[in-house]
Amino acid sequence: MSDFVEEDDELFDIDDEDAGERLDKFIAAALPALSRSEVQRLIKAEGIRVNDGPAKASYRLEAGDRIAMTLPDPPDHTVYAEDIPLEILYEDDALAAISKPAGMVVHPAYGHRQGTVVNAALTIWPQMRSVGESEERAGVVHRLDKDTSGVLVLAKTSAALMDLQAQFKARTVEKHYVTLVEGTPESSSGVIDAPIGRDPDQRKRMAVVHGGREAVTRFTLLEDLHTHALLDVEPHTGRTHQIRVHLAWLGNPVVGDRVYGYRKQRIKLKRLFLHAASLELDSPLTGERLRFEAPLPVGLQNIVDKLRR
Repeated sequence: MSDFVEEDDELFDIDDEDAGERLDKFIAAALPALSRSEVQRLIKAEGIRVNDGPAKASYRLEAGDRIAMTLPDPPDHTVYAEDIPLEILYEDDALAAISKPAGMVVHPAYGHRQGTVVNAALTIWPQMRSVGESEERAGVVHRLDKDTSGVLVLAKTSAALMDLQAQFKARTVEKHYVTLVEGTPESSSGVIDAPIGRDPDQRKRMAVVHGGREAVTRFTLLEDLHTHALLDVEPHTGRTHQIRVHLAWLGNPVVGDRVYGYRKQRIKLKRLFLHAASLELDSPLTGERLRFEAPLPVGLQNIVDKLRR
């Protein structure tokens, strides 16, 4: 895969592995926040150039090519409240816990200005707009990947945000995920202690690498389903794609994960089988330990039931 130039994240150097790939297809894969049509519009406007010159979307890349990109700022940075229903698990004057559906982005960013959790939350809790460093991340304490469902906590006040973020930083928040993986781990429980950093060969991915950041994940077998296994997973650190990377490294990638798992999935699933099932933290108001739970979505439960049969 090409090397993602670290000094300028808008440059790509093409190597032999990517030679022959269409320009628009390569950029869309490298920057998933951009749709294929958005990439093609950027190429037409010469916001994407090859070897310092314009290129067509259909241009076939050659080894040694250098791609330079100039991404325009979104024309409107205002985050608009949208009437999108959210499943509220709990709320008080300091925080709200919701069950985020798979397919929903947590906060607006380039390529995802609408339809996010923040857009929906601002309709229910308009006071959240001033909570945080920017409107784009209003009330956001932590994040879940787009294709991960489950418990997500939002802060209603600046004081609550600082308190909750401090708890995450101190690793006193207890998070449990339920995931279905390919195969069955050799042991019924264990701790994966392996550092995670950028994959040196595929810079848009993470990997277990020497010199990476500390990453610790505990797993427990919930059910052996012969060809697959249902696991309870507790990440003790919060690295990008940590659970997916660690389980793939263990030899049991998450079902539905075409980045770290099998490109051709044995179980057809349009999302990851990864669900944030529970989260425990201390109330910013009283110090009381709070626990939030989100049941497994029906679609995922149906897959488990079929495997049992």
